[in-house]
This record gives sequence, C-alpha cells and structure tokens, in this order.
Amino acid sequence: MMRKIYAGQSYCFFLIIVLFSCGRRERVDVSDVDVDITIERFDKALDSLHPDNIVQKNREWIEHYGYFYADYMQYMLEVGNPLDSMQLASSLTQVIATDDFKALKASVYETYPDMAIQEAGLTDAFKHLKYYFPAIPIPRVIAFFSGFAVQTPIGADYIGIGLDMFLGADSKFYPALRGSIPAYLSRRFTPENIVPRLTESYIREELYPQDELDVTLLQHMVYHGKVLYLMDQVMPEVADSLKIGYTESQWEWANHFERDIWAWFLQENLLFESDYNRIQKYLSEAPFTPELGEQNESAPKLGVFIGWNIVRQYMDRYRETTPKELLEIKDAQVILDGARYRGK
Repeated sequence: MMRKIYAGQSYCFFLIIVLFSCGRRERVDVSDVDVDITIERFDKALDSLHPDNIVQKNREWIEHYGYFYADYMQYMLEVGNPLDSMQLASSLTQVIATDDFKALKASVYETYPDMAIQEAGLTDAFKHLKYYFPAIPIPRVIAFFSGFAVQTPIGADYIGIGLDMFLGADSKFYPALRGSIPAYLSRRFTPENIVPRLTESYIREELYPQDELDVTLLQHMVYHGKVLYLMDQVMPEVADSLKIGYTESQWEWANHFERDIWAWFLQENLLFESDYNRIQKYLSEAPFTPELGEQNESAPKLGVFIGWNIVRQYMDRYRETTPKELLEIKDAQVILDGARYRGK
C-alpha cells in the first residue's frame, strides 16, 4: 500500500548551474556508480485502454505494475480494486470517456513527449545518493496522471510522478483548482521541478524520515536543514531557490534579512518553543511569513531557511563529517553549537 503522498509540495525551478560558495564542498565523481533511472510511462499505457480490453489490460497491469497499479486504481484514480475486474472495468470505462480525462491526457502528452531530461537528472541525483549511501535500494520510477490527486507518491517498491501536477505554472487547468491548490503552490508545478521534488520525497520518506520526538522549532529547523543539505550534495547543479521553493525575490529577501530573521527567533524565544500552532508558520508552505516584512513581501518557511544555513555552516566547519555521519547526529543543539551560527 502507498505509505505517504507528497501532494502540493512542489517548488519553482530555475535550471541553472550554481557554483559552490567558499565553504561548500567539492563535487564528487559518481561516474562509476551503477545507477540508470528509466521512467516508466504508465500515462502512455493508459492510452491503449478502450472499453473492450479493460479486463485484459487489468490482468496484465496487475502483473507488470504490481503495487503501483493497485495504489493507482484504488487511491489515486479511485475507480476500484483491480482484483474486482468487472467493477473496475465499469468505473474505468466511464472515466476514460469523459472530456476532462481526454483533455488532461492531451496536455500531459504535449508537455511530456519524452522524459529524457528528467531521466538524466534523476540518474545523476540517485548516483550521488548511492555514492553517499551505498546500501540504499534504487526505486522504480513510474509516471502517471490522476486528475490532480497526488504529485510524488511513494509506495512499497516505487516512486510515482503525477505529471498532471507538473504541467507548467501557466497550465489552463490550475486556475480552476484554486480552492484546493493555491497559486503560490501551482506556480511551482513546472517540469523542472520533477527531479528535485522526487529526490526530496525520497530523502524525507525513505532515507531520513523525521523523528516523532522532534517537537521544538530548533529540532524542526535542523531536520529540514539536513534534508536541504543532502539535496545540495546530490543535486549540485540545482539552484538553491528551487530546493527550498522560493521565488527569486523571496530568495533575495531571505538572504538580505537573514540576521534579522535570526534575531527575531531569539527575541521571541522561539528556538525551544514546542507549541506547533505557534511555530508552524516558520516551517510550512505559505505565500509569506506573517509578522515579518512589509506588504507581505517576506519569504515563507524561514525556519527551514535558517536551519539549512545552520547545517551548512556546521558542515563547513567540520569538513571531515560525511552526510551519513551528519544524519546520525540526533541532538539539534550539537549542530547549532558546532555551527557557531550568528545569523550569517
């Protein structure tokens, strides 16, 4: 069964090469790491469906796609259990005949005639992950569309890519979804987001899920900082603004006011605050951060931003520490003390 779904956790992407700053580590050579990601196009397999062959295709796809297919039909498309082939055939016949389904399929195919760029990006990211964590399994990657239900679901043996959640910020479909997907999220639903969002989902869900005992703002900050630091290491050519999901102006604002943000956290005694109702606004997706900045110009997720910089500064000071060793440090205070972070 599908365990976690990252829907709405996508970010605006600028595909540019980012040079490492003075303290950032040198890139590693992953050319000899044996990883080759191929994205399976279940979205295109759906094009072979017609009312007369649904039962046959259902049998074939149960065998070929395994856990993904069961999750897709039951929890994403919500047409029924594949083991009940007659009921599923009836529901699926109705779905594929609708104008909405046909229009969405056409848009997905137009946007993604192939996925060579995404396959290359994912291959490089997972080569780096395998370099740092040799024991990790490489997931099966399957692309689909499901009517804007999910973005990067993770199942028992796969990671999915909901292509309808990456059609581009100007897609004609997203304005009609404002009630459930606000503009500050859908602006990031771009093809270039696929590689970083899928990689982030894998890190958060498979490699380094958050400890349930993390309750203070500092603990949350350091956790998110570690995740973003790993993204630094495994996607060395991805823009920082994309990793955290900022617009260019938000990125500039956060960097310009970094000292003031840190001073605010100290002034308000927020670091050891455990009331999530009070601290969630510094961690969650939002168009801006209340209380900070003028005219709603502030960046969101400022706790995540500061946590990232704390972890980066720690790793710059302790350059012999490997990413694996970083994740094994359980005490967030150790990271803060070691970083000697003072707002820059």
